[in-house]
Amino acid sequence: MSGSTPFYQKHHRHYDRGYRSKELESAVSQYQSSSSSSYAARRSSSRASASAALSASSGHVVALHERTTPIPCSYTRLSSSYSGLEESRLSPMPKRAKPTYLAMDKENQIIGYVVPIFRGSQEYASGFSDTEEARVKESAGYMARRNLFTSGLEMERTEQTSRKVSMRESAERISLSKRIYENEEHHKRMNKDSLMHAPEFVIKPRSHTVWEKQCVRLHCTVSGWPDPRVVWYKNNVTIDPMAHPGKYKLESSYNVHSLEINRCDFDDTAQYRVSAMNSKGELSSFASIVVKRFKGEVEEALPMPRHGLISEYGITFDTHIVDGFGVSFGREGETMSLGATVIISPNLARYQPEVQWYRDDVLLQPSKWCHMHWSGDKATLTLTHLNKEDEGLYTLRITTKSKYETYSAYVFVRDADAEVEGAPGAPLDVKCQDANKDYVIVTWKQPAVDGGSSILGYFVDRCEVGTTHWSQCNDTPIKFARFPVTGLVEGRSYTFRVRAVNKSGMSRPSRVSEVVAAMDPADRARMRGTSAPWTGQIIVTEEEPAEGVVPGKPKELEVTEATKNYVVLSWKPPGERGHEGIMYYVEKCVSGTDSWQRVNTEIPVKSPRFALFDLAEGKAYSFRVRCCNSAGVGEPSEATEATTVGDKLDIPSAPGRVVPTRNTDTSVVVSWEASRHAKELVGYYIEASIVGSNKFEPCNNKPVKGTRFICHGLATGESYVFRVKALNAAGLSECSQESEAIEVKAAIASPTPPYGISVLECVRDSMVLAWKQPTFIGGADITGYFVDYREVINGVPGTWHEANVKSVSDRAYRVSDLKENRKYQFQVRAANMAGVGIPSLPSGTFVCEEWTIAVPGPPHDLQVTEVRANTLVLLYKPPVYQGRDPVNGFYIDIKEADAEEEAWRGVNEKAILTNYMKIKILKEGETYVFRVRAQNKAGVGKASEPTEPVLAETKPGTTEIVVDVDDDGVISMNFACSNLTPDSKFVWSKNYEEITDDTRITVATSGGKSKATFNMLAEDDIGIYSCAVTHTDGACSSYTLSAEELKKLLELSHDHKFPVIPLKTELAVELQEKGRIRFWLQAEKISANGKIEYVFNDNSLSQGEKYKMNFNKDTGVIEMIMESLLPEDEGTFTFQLQDGKATNQSSLVLIGDVFKGLQKESAFMRKEWHRKQGPHFVEYLSYEVTPECCVILKCKVGNIKKETVALWYKDGREVKGDEKLTFTEGVLKLEIAQISKKDAGVYEIVLKDDRGQDTSTLNLTEQGFRDLMNEVFSNIANSSTALKIQSTDEGIRLYSFVSYYNEALQVTWHHKDSAIAFTDRIKSGVVGEQLWLQITEPTEKDKGKYAIEFHDGKGGLKRTVELSGQAFDDAYAEFQRLKAAAIAERNRARVAGGLPDVVTIQELKALNLTCNISGEPLPEVVWLKNEREIVSDGHYVMKLEAGKYASFTITTVNTADSGKYSILVKNKYGTESADFTVSVFSPDSKK
Repeated sequence: MSGSTPFYQKHHRHYDRGYRSKELESAVSQYQSSSSSSYAARRSSSRASASAALSASSGHVVALHERTTPIPCSYTRLSSSYSGLEESRLSPMPKRAKPTYLAMDKENQIIGYVVPIFRGSQEYASGFSDTEEARVKESAGYMARRNLFTSGLEMERTEQTSRKVSMRESAERISLSKRIYENEEHHKRMNKDSLMHAPEFVIKPRSHTVWEKQCVRLHCTVSGWPDPRVVWYKNNVTIDPMAHPGKYKLESSYNVHSLEINRCDFDDTAQYRVSAMNSKGELSSFASIVVKRFKGEVEEALPMPRHGLISEYGITFDTHIVDGFGVSFGREGETMSLGATVIISPNLARYQPEVQWYRDDVLLQPSKWCHMHWSGDKATLTLTHLNKEDEGLYTLRITTKSKYETYSAYVFVRDADAEVEGAPGAPLDVKCQDANKDYVIVTWKQPAVDGGSSILGYFVDRCEVGTTHWSQCNDTPIKFARFPVTGLVEGRSYTFRVRAVNKSGMSRPSRVSEVVAAMDPADRARMRGTSAPWTGQIIVTEEEPAEGVVPGKPKELEVTEATKNYVVLSWKPPGERGHEGIMYYVEKCVSGTDSWQRVNTEIPVKSPRFALFDLAEGKAYSFRVRCCNSAGVGEPSEATEATTVGDKLDIPSAPGRVVPTRNTDTSVVVSWEASRHAKELVGYYIEASIVGSNKFEPCNNKPVKGTRFICHGLATGESYVFRVKALNAAGLSECSQESEAIEVKAAIASPTPPYGISVLECVRDSMVLAWKQPTFIGGADITGYFVDYREVINGVPGTWHEANVKSVSDRAYRVSDLKENRKYQFQVRAANMAGVGIPSLPSGTFVCEEWTIAVPGPPHDLQVTEVRANTLVLLYKPPVYQGRDPVNGFYIDIKEADAEEEAWRGVNEKAILTNYMKIKILKEGETYVFRVRAQNKAGVGKASEPTEPVLAETKPGTTEIVVDVDDDGVISMNFACSNLTPDSKFVWSKNYEEITDDTRITVATSGGKSKATFNMLAEDDIGIYSCAVTHTDGACSSYTLSAEELKKLLELSHDHKFPVIPLKTELAVELQEKGRIRFWLQAEKISANGKIEYVFNDNSLSQGEKYKMNFNKDTGVIEMIMESLLPEDEGTFTFQLQDGKATNQSSLVLIGDVFKGLQKESAFMRKEWHRKQGPHFVEYLSYEVTPECCVILKCKVGNIKKETVALWYKDGREVKGDEKLTFTEGVLKLEIAQISKKDAGVYEIVLKDDRGQDTSTLNLTEQGFRDLMNEVFSNIANSSTALKIQSTDEGIRLYSFVSYYNEALQVTWHHKDSAIAFTDRIKSGVVGEQLWLQITEPTEKDKGKYAIEFHDGKGGLKRTVELSGQAFDDAYAEFQRLKAAAIAERNRARVAGGLPDVVTIQELKALNLTCNISGEPLPEVVWLKNEREIVSDGHYVMKLEAGKYASFTITTVNTADSGKYSILVKNKYGTESADFTVSVFSPDSKK
């Protein structure tokens, strides 16, 4: 903007009209150095030469018209900012320079070509930057003179001429410049006082908010005569650029003065003042600069790429890092990945950029702790096992051959959960220093978390590489964060770790250190491949003896470290030591004595380092060292000065004042004063606490060295206080004083650039521009926009000019004073209370020519609001250019964001007249863009610029407008938003135009709620009402007030103005205990102040013995209770309600039969209540039939006691005590096991005691008994099994079983659905629980469906079976088989009996046995003895008489007749035998 000319400067009397053309000075200076013309000594000729040079370089001739009345004009000194000209001044170029035709800008970048203007003793080329005005068709000098000497004349058309014509015209201009200069000087001399005036700021410097490391420039334009002297101040201190080389740059050119601040840091936030002073007075102007830190960046810059920045094969790579990683939080032990997508254009297939990761500006290398991956378009860093050492600022740098791009974000690592509650966090940054043959110093940093109690000290552990065993190096905890570990084995490698301890327990171990080898440093250096540089000299020394040399004294012995726990000594080996290795003995001596005591008597030391322990604190010691080898022990070294045992390093003092500053909505910048007394400072820990909680949490777990830190992860809207602690190896300091409380919310910044510049209308000398709002407004409302323009000639842009001095609030502006048929570019800046943002990218090139098309221009300022899952509202403004006829409608187009241009489709078929439209065709989760076209009678015009992509979704927390009607009938619209920021405002609109008139609607906002109240709702209020909340993520909603909705609201409002108490139930009546009558109703809503009036037949009732009234204010139940109803109570009962101005009533008519029935029921209930005061029946006597068909008489009794007696009666006779009579749990039972007709009768049970008696009767006679038996029969029927088929030797039997059979049960058998008439052949019967039907000698006629029907007095029950087909055949065949078997069994041969088992008989006696036989036909009889057949003879006589008596006779028995005898009978149906034994004895043997 420094080169642009405001309109008011162009016409200022005292302003140098040639100030804009720095190219004039360049041309003049070159011309003076190359030409010996006499004009070189004159200022006017130099200006003329500059004008000629400018005209020639542009390739144009400009006609100049002289005027007779010259106007005074002053010139300031020429600027010397062009570097090429400075070189030409300093160096007279002794030899001919090589001609060049390249134009360079200030950064020596090629921007175009120029044509040589003058050729003298040397050739040269002149270049002009794209920010200057040399490429306009008229030079600045020509424009100045044209404004001076022409009035109302048009400019002559320019044309290209030859070099000779250009030279001639240049000479004429030089002459004219001379005359102008002389005339100017003359007027100054003649009227000097009239030209002099005090300084004035034509343009004042603007305030700016910038990010750290950016450059900022303050501009101002000052007028005044004599030329004012301008001085810049920072906080009222003069700015001296020489005192801060490279920091500040001051420029003054043609009354435009600027201050440039390079690489702003936080200290540059200040108020700046520019003071202009001349002989007529002094004037000052102020501007502020606010410097913000961007996302946790640190001040140190990353090193430049080691390859430099060069283009490869003429290709310039453009690198963009997108989808980067944000501030991240992790916990120790977790895995974290950081990644970003990298876009490099042009995209070459095999080109690989250099990808580097840094932590706190230190280059990271792949290791087991961090893995790096590059996929071609995405860079990823994986931290495999987080530790607090991994905390810091991570930077991704992508380096190409032409440039590099960086992206940074902070990573915070919190402590893992302690293994012991209250234990401290683990130490960090364990490192090994000063490693030697048997000695190493281990250092670490103290943790930020002490677990709630102070850390008592630290334990150091070591582990030999190759093993997993950790051994503790110190027996007692040490508080110093450094510890010398001795006793290492030379040549072995070790790792170390540290643990902290407090009174609660031990912390987790730290991350292990890097591996360190116990060896001589010289040996380590040789292993690493380092060697001393070659000096070019060869030094010859005498060879020392191979052995037998006693080593000399160690040199330069000193105490390098002293604490109360140990003292560390270091020295250098002696010069005389032979070829073999040496060791050392250390000796100590208490100061003031001469007694030296050797410390390491048993184990000599191999390293020139040694740590002494177990020294008395407070005592002073001196130390010396001796060398030894196989030849002996050498002389001691010089003793050290007396060293007092104690900590030499003090704990730092507390840091100074802590100042928090807002940064983002989740972070705060905390700065503090450094500790004044801090030696060997390690860093600082910052702690934060929510105001009022008194609980401080660490913001960083790794010490930071600066005095400024960004604390992330804070809760938005909460207020915090901060404090800081410093630490060094001695420990942590006291906490600083707490800072002032600060609320966490985003700081205000200047807005980002607008974008999407388009032309809405164009006439001959002006153009109307439109643009889109910046994507980031900086946390404050945009106060306005500034528009700049520049002319483009032959594709070369000129200098930017301000189009408006005062900001414009609309996103459309008419740029005037343009030239017809010229080409222009535009840029726009947005401003808010923080300052003016950077300009937008230059627009496309537009030609300023009048539009003559008949159709309208494009609509503009498209805005999307009320985005939901399936709908949104699109707002737009009509086109500025109407076309031939007025606009008469709009069309809305839609397409998916990633679809091709051909995918545009219309939303509305018919044009709409409104400047808004609700679109209802969206799909949830899809992203869309929209555009609008306007139409008039001539047709549809050009489409607007499309909107930004919009995702169709309903965001969490979205609320809608709620319409409410209060108790007074006032109608209001209410909208609530929970995501407010301090700067948020509720904006109400009607038909999407902000409501500014409060005659119809009154808006009241409190907290996160806003209410728009209708003053007097009428038809004029019909429309769409919307409410939007600024500075939120699109919180808005709308409500459509239609004619129908208006009618409903007015009715509702009337109901609220004249309310009726709503009733849940009308007046009703019910009977209560003791026959009381309760009249009641329930109001849906009634306050505690409600009043009730009870009315009977228009007479008011009052509380008394007859009427008991009650009103439950919590439930709204209103009741009136009467003890009984008398004849005079017949009539109408009414309850009248009043609650404020709301009323209602309900009536109940009790007359005639209704009244009598209620009265009778009340009397009965009253009698029942009295009955129940003594023992009574809760359930009267009834019967129950069990599945086993057992009848149980039962009743349930209540209010009984031990003395209560229960008596059973049947037909008036008492049933005596029976085991089956039970009286348990209030239930009385009488069981009748097998009921029959004799059990019929009237059963009665009497309960009685001293309180009274109650009787229950059950009539089981006639119908009662039949019903009982029917239930028994029903149980029997239900227990019956399915009808089954059984074959017998007589025929076929059908049968079914029942669980119990009663002789009174009536059963009917059916055949083919007809009752069976029983005969001798078909019979039925009962055997036990089996009911059967016997079919004797079945025939084909007996086939069919059979059923047995059980009669129970109701529907009965049938069981059926199908006796036909295969079932009949199988049954009939089985019948035949059984029948044949029966015949065979009946006719087979049998021995009926008569034979004994054993016969004992005396010798010589006669034996006769007879038995019965049967069989048909007559069986054959055979007698056997000992299994042999006996034949009838004189000794044995066998007879068969009458075909059924068989006899066996032995006439004279002898001993030979003893044996086993059998009779065998057989016929064709079977055989049977009978056995007997005969035993013969002689009388002699018996004796």
